[in-house]
Amino acid sequence: MPVPLIRHARYDDEEALGRLDRATWSPLHSVQPYPQQPYEPFFGERLRPEDHLVAELDGRLVGFLRLGRATELASNAHVRMVCGLAVSEQARGQGVARALLRAAVEETRRQGARRLTLRVLGHNAPARKLYESEGFVVEGVLPEEFHLDGAYVDDVFMGRSV
Repeated sequence: MPVPLIRHARYDDEEALGRLDRATWSPLHSVQPYPQQPYEPFFGERLRPEDHLVAELDGRLVGFLRLGRATELASNAHVRMVCGLAVSEQARGQGVARALLRAAVEETRRQGARRLTLRVLGHNAPARKLYESEGFVVEGVLPEEFHLDGAYVDDVFMGRSV
């Protein structure tokens, strides 16, 4: 199995990342409605290329992870948060999400932060299993926080030290 190349995003990745983000949209992991045209730019004032790690396989962009601050508070500056993770259908099962998570842990350390957190929908069992296998533990649950596809879904907060 090929090993994905993980790197920081660049501005010229924007179109490919936007396509990937739309192609991977699912109520299994998104609380936002399905994107409609005209599409919002992938990068913006708050979502810059340097806030994204991307995965390439055979020169093709196949995944990304958005890494941000948990809050803007100075007292919370030691925490980073996974604010998005997507892998193309064709690249699933090849270790791309795991490689992105591991790179996010390293990037969190490089930035001098101590903790990495994320939120995952309660019904997303594959993602929860992956996160647990990478050292994340459930730190809180907001029961029935979202109503998606006709069902109430828990919002699960997970975190780990880095």
